[in-house]
Amino acid sequence: MKIAVFGSGGVGGYFGGRLALAGEDVTFIARGAHLAAINESGLRVDSIGGDFIVHPAKATDSPQSIGTVDLIILATKAWQLDSAIEQMKPLVGENTMILPLLNGMEHMDTLLSAFKRNHVLGGLCRISSFVAAPRHIRHVGVPPFIAFGELDNSKSARVDSLREMLTKINGITVDIPVDINTAMWEKFIFISGTSGVGAFTRRTIGEFRANPKTRAMLVNALEETTAVARARGVLLAESFVADTMQRIDKTQPDVMASMQKDMMEGRPSELNEQTGAVIRMGRAVGVPTPTHEVIYANLLPLENKARGL
Repeated sequence: MKIAVFGSGGVGGYFGGRLALAGEDVTFIARGAHLAAINESGLRVDSIGGDFIVHPAKATDSPQSIGTVDLIILATKAWQLDSAIEQMKPLVGENTMILPLLNGMEHMDTLLSAFKRNHVLGGLCRISSFVAAPRHIRHVGVPPFIAFGELDNSKSARVDSLREMLTKINGITVDIPVDINTAMWEKFIFISGTSGVGAFTRRTIGEFRANPKTRAMLVNALEETTAVARARGVLLAESFVADTMQRIDKTQPDVMASMQKDMMEGRPSELNEQTGAVIRMGRAVGVPTPTHEVIYANLLPLENKARGL
């Protein structure tokens, strides 16, 4: 399968690297020092599931040079989506699948307005990984998990072929949910809560879940986003927040979300696409989101500083 990976950081670098190692025709879309290092020395992934190097690795900052592909793995930061869409267009042929692995929910509407519906799958992943240095990805926590499906939840040969390709890779759990939209919302509720509280407290997940005050903040954040999802017609179990907290309590204690890491290191983050998105969607359906509003108001000055505003 001919694959282009947009966003060759922690998520795209890991999953794209595993696919390349398995013999798939993978091209990484990268830039700057990361691109130069990949082209010179290959892609290095240090993982809790086993280290590996893809060398030689195909990488370019000129997507149009690739031609049409069978699959685009979209793993950029959510705020980079508009730029990525313009670069993706020359790669999209009649049968191209776009698999988004972004954090958030609003990106789905953006993708469906830019491409025909038949090109876009629903998708999500779980992993804790990041770029440690040019060409060097570190997977430090969370067993790799990827889920996807047709937006109408129908069975299809292309989803089956994608599942077959990914399940051949050791160490990755692959799932085709009964309802991909619900699964994406479940991920969004989890990540927007842990990212927001993590960035607000500047503490690891183990630390803020153990502190009664910040644990309460986290539960409130999860409940608010769950209420937004239900108001939008998403079917979530009554026990969803309690079940999510159980999962959080089992998460490796030193984990930090990527949004939190970006903010703590002074880089632009997904604050607008995660916390801001909860607030916007809440207002649209009349659901108050006071916890997210407090988090957003406190973090916005840091975000603006990172963006030079």
